[in-house]
Amino acid sequence: MEQHNKRILALDLIKGMSVIGMIIIHTVLIYANVKSQYETTIGSFIVFLGRGTSIFLICMGITFMTSRHQSLKSALKRGILLVFAGLFMNFMKFMIPVIFNFAPDNFIQKYEWHAPLHQQYIYLVQLGDILQLAGMSLLFIGFIRKYVKNKYIILAIGLFVALISREVSGLNLDYPVINYVLDLLFNTDYPAYVYFPVFPWMAFIIIGMFFGKWFQELNYDTKKIFEKMLYFGIAFIFIGAPLVFIYGNYNYNSFYHMGPGGVIYFAGWTLLFLWLINTITANIKENGFIRILKYCSKNLTSMYMIQWILISWGKGIFGYREHGIDYVLLLVLLYLFLTFSVQFIIDIIIKKDNNILKYTNSQNLIN
Repeated sequence: MEQHNKRILALDLIKGMSVIGMIIIHTVLIYANVKSQYETTIGSFIVFLGRGTSIFLICMGITFMTSRHQSLKSALKRGILLVFAGLFMNFMKFMIPVIFNFAPDNFIQKYEWHAPLHQQYIYLVQLGDILQLAGMSLLFIGFIRKYVKNKYIILAIGLFVALISREVSGLNLDYPVINYVLDLLFNTDYPAYVYFPVFPWMAFIIIGMFFGKWFQELNYDTKKIFEKMLYFGIAFIFIGAPLVFIYGNYNYNSFYHMGPGGVIYFAGWTLLFLWLINTITANIKENGFIRILKYCSKNLTSMYMIQWILISWGKGIFGYREHGIDYVLLLVLLYLFLTFSVQFIIDIIIKKDNNILKYTNSQNLIN
């Protein structure tokens, strides 16, 4: 049991880092001008970090297998809630600026739209982001966890998802609601519509599930599972690199819609990164920064929504992609402060409501 808790801590640190990282990355992507993003060392490095989505997804797969909530019903329920959470977040990001008329003109011009914009922004509410990817994936991987007991079959399913992703991309029917679901699964229309289609991105989650299952079989031995990640990471890089760099048109059409080689290549580097982070933090002692990262990990979904909503609203105040890197780094500090502040307020409200509920229940028991 001690090993199990330690392993969860290692993943919490990585997920906590991703919360801090995404606030930095999204602030730079929204507010830094093109020169600052691609022609400065700091900007280029931060944009590069934005390619780390696979880290979060593989961690999601590992923790999905080791979670206390193992029922299929729980996975399906969470999946549906995450899809609707993504739609709600998009509504707050895009419709609130329209309703209160503070969307910047150059953001509107990015899509080559003209006023009035209400119809077009309804389109943006349906954008497929990481929450929709996680939610739709849960509707599949819940069945894998329940019915597939062999870890190598789990890995084979993940690789199969990657293998067919380019073949099924763009699949749709002429029915609005069904088409939206198919777009979340197979869309190729980046950057306008779906950033993370389930095919191929779910493959990373299933690869994480493979290691989560292996971790269980190793009796939660942290050292051994990260050694396995290191070996598989190296093998994946050697397999994926020639596919990406020699046959890139098929295997790496773009970061958001990569083919099988891209998935294997990025999974390899992700596994190496996870091994490195665990090696660095294996003997780290509890301190204030570690507690902050654990707090971020615990509230990852809500903080993801909060930071995106706040950053999107800020376009009406600070403009869209207009500033140099020095100014944007100040905005990073501002949004770190605002995101944590809003999360703290939500925690206080929830705690207060829970105390009221506990008090009410105790009174009912007494009476």
